[in-house]
Amino acid sequence: MIFDLIKNRRSVFPVQYNTKPIAKSDIEKILEAANWAPSHKKTEPWRFKVLQGESQAKLGMFLSLKYMEKDPNPKEFKVKKLIENPKRAGAIVAVCMQRDPSECVPEWEEIAATAMAVQNMWLCCTEMGIGSYWSTPGLIKYMDEFFDLNVGEKCLGFFYMGYSDEEIAEQTRTPIADKVVWM
Repeated sequence: MIFDLIKNRRSVFPVQYNTKPIAKSDIEKILEAANWAPSHKKTEPWRFKVLQGESQAKLGMFLSLKYMEKDPNPKEFKVKKLIENPKRAGAIVAVCMQRDPSECVPEWEEIAATAMAVQNMWLCCTEMGIGSYWSTPGLIKYMDEFFDLNVGEKCLGFFYMGYSDEEIAEQTRTPIADKVVWM
């Protein structure tokens, strides 16, 4: 049931992943789920770059070097985390948004549509037993130095995926009644 799937979706972080690889066919299914997100005027702004193997290690090295370059007081634990987390994932999907060249809709709607595509990916991962996590590091603004981005394309974050042997904790929410005004 979709409601149960929504309630069971969790952030599963790279440190929780085991070494089991994710099949290309499973990644393709996850990306196909993303492709069915709604978008105003059918602009379909989501773009994805899949990283596996060596490209994950290269991403980690890029992020750590960029962090050390930009932070006047880089912290050793953060440098290590930036290097190691990408290598722990079964795959990483760089989540990008391609701005409609005619700008027929506001940019925030394109970002929202891309976020809905990520939610579809997250729900698909949950159904398939694959842990996932959307990371939006401050270093994201430098990703045009790592990826060959098209004009009007920007990277919005990284969708980490991996299998986990850990029991994923139950999540709670404050009551919806606290967040709704009936008029």
